[in-house]
Amino acid sequence: MKIYTKTGDRGETSLYDGTRISKDDIRVESYGTIDELNSMLGFARNFIEDEKICDLIYRIQRELFDVAGELATVNSDQFPEKINEEHIHALEVIIDEYISKVDQINKFIIPGTNKGSASLHVARTVCRRAERRILSLKKVENVGDLLVKYVNRLSDAIYAMARYLESDLKYVEFQKK
Repeated sequence: MKIYTKTGDRGETSLYDGTRISKDDIRVESYGTIDELNSMLGFARNFIEDEKICDLIYRIQRELFDVAGELATVNSDQFPEKINEEHIHALEVIIDEYISKVDQINKFIIPGTNKGSASLHVARTVCRRAERRILSLKKVENVGDLLVKYVNRLSDAIYAMARYLESDLKYVEFQKK
């Protein structure tokens, strides 16, 4: 099987529902950034020794295919696997669990004191960019509120896991004038 179809050689791609759009369309940018996030999470798993966090990330990676699929469909009713409140609740459980295990601080931390936390912090920033792209898409197309909420919670969940994995915190100190 060939992986090239030549149908994109003129700068267009097909969505899940068969609609053809430009490769630089905000919709493609939205699900493409989710794809980048998924890959970054897979990369991060290679540096994380905590088996439970690896299992959580793997589950999230699977869910990101649903997020991308919904974004890659003009009429989201045509995509069968939608993000729902249970997905959001599961992320909130992750956030609450891992934030409860770390010291509460009122300062910014410098991210990435080890490879696992550093790679998750990169994933978190990609997630935030994905959220911004999805919000731009939502201004011109129909995007479900639950999908937006999920991506917002996801960046918090990634932060909570990264923060938990930090090994030697470094704080940002602002000089008072």
